[in-house]
Amino acid sequence: MADASGRGRFITLEGVDGAGKSTHIPWIARQLRAAGHAVVVTREPGGTPLAEKLRSLILCEAMDPLTETLLLFAARADHVQHIIRPALERGDWVLCDRFGDATVAYQHGGKGVPIQLIERLGEAAQGGLTPDRTLVFDCSYEVSRERLAAAGRAPDRFEREDRGFFDRVRTAYARLAENEPSRIRRIDGANNLEQIKGELRKHILVL
Repeated sequence: MADASGRGRFITLEGVDGAGKSTHIPWIARQLRAAGHAVVVTREPGGTPLAEKLRSLILCEAMDPLTETLLLFAARADHVQHIIRPALERGDWVLCDRFGDATVAYQHGGKGVPIQLIERLGEAAQGGLTPDRTLVFDCSYEVSRERLAAAGRAPDRFEREDRGFFDRVRTAYARLAENEPSRIRRIDGANNLEQIKGELRKHILVL
């Protein structure tokens, strides 16, 4: 179900590693479909064959922050062109695991890439595309480490970063939420599942 213009809705999930955002995506998709929406579930970096190849490089290969940022935006440009924008134009709702806020939080906040560069690259790769609603999952460093350890898989190179990096990313997300309260909603990832689901219902089913 699209809005009066025929365009679908664009919902993104963001947050520090281990906060639980990816856990809730299938449930959110089910709620939206039950409400009558066609839903496309995707992720960043990734979402297209090319972007998934770039994802493997970004998450696994050592590289400097500038190279990392340029690869992220290359993946995003392909993702927006081939998946996100076509889905929205046909009236589907897009549910995306990370998008532009992640680049601001991780590459600018976490690694110091100039925000002016990120904004210019964002204009080129996203073409003015902005989420209608962003849910930022938040948790403490201790909760994050405990969950990542319990996941039973080798952490990627972002998950292996130290506490200082984690705190900078977390602070960047908090500033984004403070600056854009009409778009961004904070979700306490330390709450139990039912509490989180209640918050999610409140923020996504009213769009």
